[in-house]
Amino acid sequence: MRALMLCLFGLVTVSPDFAFAQMKLPAKTAPGSTEVRYFTSIDGLMDGNADVVLKETRQGKAVTAAVLDVCYPAEKGSDRKDRFVANLAVNGQNLTGTTQTTGDKKPVTVKLLRKPSGDSFEFRGQITIGTNVTEVTSSDNSDLSEKEFLDNQTSDDGITPQPKDFTEVSPESVGVRVKLEAALDYLKSLRGEGVEVGLGSLAITCDAMRAGEQTINLTVDPERAAALIAKTKSAPGVTAVGWTSGAVEMDRTIRFAAGEWRDGDKINKDKIASAISGVLSRTLSAKPAGADWNANTGKLKLTLKRPSQTYPALGLTESLEITALVSTDKPGASDRLMLWISSPVITTTDENAGPKLNLSEEAAGDEEGGDPKDDNGSVEALAKEFKGQRWDADKSVWK
Repeated sequence: MRALMLCLFGLVTVSPDFAFAQMKLPAKTAPGSTEVRYFTSIDGLMDGNADVVLKETRQGKAVTAAVLDVCYPAEKGSDRKDRFVANLAVNGQNLTGTTQTTGDKKPVTVKLLRKPSGDSFEFRGQITIGTNVTEVTSSDNSDLSEKEFLDNQTSDDGITPQPKDFTEVSPESVGVRVKLEAALDYLKSLRGEGVEVGLGSLAITCDAMRAGEQTINLTVDPERAAALIAKTKSAPGVTAVGWTSGAVEMDRTIRFAAGEWRDGDKINKDKIASAISGVLSRTLSAKPAGADWNANTGKLKLTLKRPSQTYPALGLTESLEITALVSTDKPGASDRLMLWISSPVITTTDENAGPKLNLSEEAAGDEEGGDPKDDNGSVEALAKEFKGQRWDADKSVWK
């Protein structure tokens, strides 16, 4: 059972007055005074897939109030989540309550027996959601103080509204934090726009349900990213928007003077594509076979081909696919550009005339780690061609 990372704002959404009362932490809990403690797991719920937090208010050792927050897959094997929050009545060791789920509106009944056991706690009982009854038998549960609980929270989605440059965020990657009730309308507004929406960011996580906000990841041509961010700031329900992490890895990035690579105030993408193809054809001993700029993302897909050396007599062909991205080195006007290229993705095919040999790519059983194959110093060669700089990760400077 994985430990739950619960955002405090979720508790504010569920019970504002109760949660605000707990936001100022006492420096030290005196004997017999009010204290808030948390359990971040109860084993066995929803086949171990439930994300659980039990918040207790105690007077000394006696529990005076409890809130059970459970987030779980709405259907078995589904990425869609549902959730319920139940304010529990406390009667000695018994915790009971009723509520309904926030998504599917199913009735929920909670009946738990809470029993101290040495330094830990045991929970037994039943939780019924709709017609589904879950038997709870969970022992050896440790609790956390409110400070420990809050210290464990992770809520940083990496959105940077005004980065000083693109060394820690990616120029094509935009994050949009939007309230859950406004997310659908915002996503509909992107239909027909020249952006790509990260499919994984559409799934509403338990943390998002508790926070009441969802972060949607977009990929856009770097030349249009600033305008998209400016427009999105005024969209209903949007609470934050900015650049975030994306494709660019600094060890495969160069920075160079923009002058000769611009056509007016626009980047001369054709000239840049031609230069990259020329360098890679030399370093990879391959012939250019295609260059295509994606109108939505601004990424360049380069294809090169060369004879395969796996079994030369068969005359097989290796196709190398490389993705590249060019942008200014920081938001706004700049006299420098930066260029990132991916490692080559290599596929082998039979392109001879007549009947073809059908080939399958097999993972090497004795190789571990999945490191990309050597690209024969392509990044360094590009740095020389563009008279550019490489990134020094140890000193965090261009060199």
